[in-house]
Parts: sequence; structure tokens; C-alpha cells
Amino acid sequence: MEPFNFNNELASKIALVTGGTKGAGKAIAERLSAAGATVIITARNAPETSNENLHFISADLSHHTGTQKVVNEVLQQFGRLDILINNLGGSETKGGGYAVLSDQDWEESLRVNLLAPVRLDRGFLPKMLAQKSGVIIHIASIQGKLPLYDSTLPYAAAKAGLINYSKSLSNEVSPQGIRVLTVSPGWIMTTSSTKMMERIAESSNTSIEEARKSVMEALGGIPFGRPAEPEEVAELIGFLVSPRANYLTGTEYVIDGGTIPTI
Repeated sequence: MEPFNFNNELASKIALVTGGTKGAGKAIAERLSAAGATVIITARNAPETSNENLHFISADLSHHTGTQKVVNEVLQQFGRLDILINNLGGSETKGGGYAVLSDQDWEESLRVNLLAPVRLDRGFLPKMLAQKSGVIIHIASIQGKLPLYDSTLPYAAAKAGLINYSKSLSNEVSPQGIRVLTVSPGWIMTTSSTKMMERIAESSNTSIEEARKSVMEALGGIPFGRPAEPEEVAELIGFLVSPRANYLTGTEYVIDGGTIPTI
């Protein structure tokens, strides 16, 4: 085995980060770029501030045409993909539990949080398998095991499906040189988190601060005392896709400040 190069360790690697224009996705893209990778980011809207080191593709990944557009453009321009970070995810559903959720609410959550990564994996895996190398990271959520049923039930169900799918995919492709891992963050302090607080506050007729406290209580508290910063999640991803993690596959990594009440 060749010795690892810890300086510029992702040099010559091609990486794609979905949802890479803001929040944790933006932090992950910048972290991989700093390690020497050529990084492509994708989202529906262009980033508010441009970064010449990040190649942007506009696409709506909630539909098959969007995922196929990204696969085609990446392979046509770069010829291959070495690292796929399926970071895109989120919930736009209203609070109130199962009774207020329509088929459309469920279908939208499943398309964004489960089908988008499945389709991208399917699009990029043939090239990875041909070169017998590659890393796929699925960004799930602790809600896959600890759902906030009053506000994000479809999101939680989709992430639970993603965790299960990721493990199954790993069993299938790891023997052929492809590492597949799941990262399940807890609460991350992002713009999307703030919007979720606003929706909860509106639906329950409370303040933003009361909504924040209600989420903390629903999670059972965060022993570390605060949500994660996007850069902290990015640092874990940076390690997992690096040569230092060559023996890691098929595993879920939880980064939640101690929220999940298990040992």
C-alpha cells in the first residue's frame, strides 16, 4: 500500500456535493476543495456568493430529469466521479402530525430525501465500478431513528429509508472497491433550521425561541449544549472520504452532540 499524502490528500479527485450552495453542503464543498479536490456543487439556485474553486450546476434533483442532467454534465465535463456527497435534503411540510399531511407532502419529501440520492448513485456507479474505486456518502439524519413526528414525519421516514438503503448498497458494491457510508447529523445551525423554527412557531402560534426549545425538548436535549456548526460536519466528511478512512464502509456515523439516547 502506498503511503498516504496528508497534504493536499484529495488532489486529482473529482467530487460532487449536492445541495452545496449553503449550510452544511457549502461547508463540505469548501472542505473538500481545500484538500485539493475538484469540486462540483449542485442546487436549484446559484450560490449567493461565487467561488471560482467550485463548479456549479443548476438542477432540481427532486425530479429524474434534474438528476440525469447532473450525471450527464459531470461525466461529459470531467469524465468520471470519485466522491459523491448526497447532501441534499430537507423538509417543507407543515407541523401538525400525520393528519395534516397530503400525498403531495409525502411524495415531495421522498423524492428529495430518498429518490434523489438513489438516482445519482445509479448514474455514477457504473464509472466507479469500472475504475474499481469511489466513495459515496449519504447524509441522513438522526431523525431516521428519532423522528419529530409533529413536524417532519415524511422527512424522518425518508431518512430512515436512506439509512437502510445505504447499508444495502454498501454490501453490494464494497467488494468491488466502492466505499459507501452514512453520516447522520443532529441539529445543525443552518438557514434551513431557522426556517423550520419559523414554521413550527407559526403552526403552534408561539415564538421562535419557544419553537427552538420545543425542538430541543423533542430531541431529548443536546448534551453538548448547542447545535452543530456546518464546518464540524464538514470536517467529519473530509476525513471519511480521505485515504485515511480506506477501511471504512457500510457504517453510519452519528454527529449529534450526544442527542441520541443510546450507548
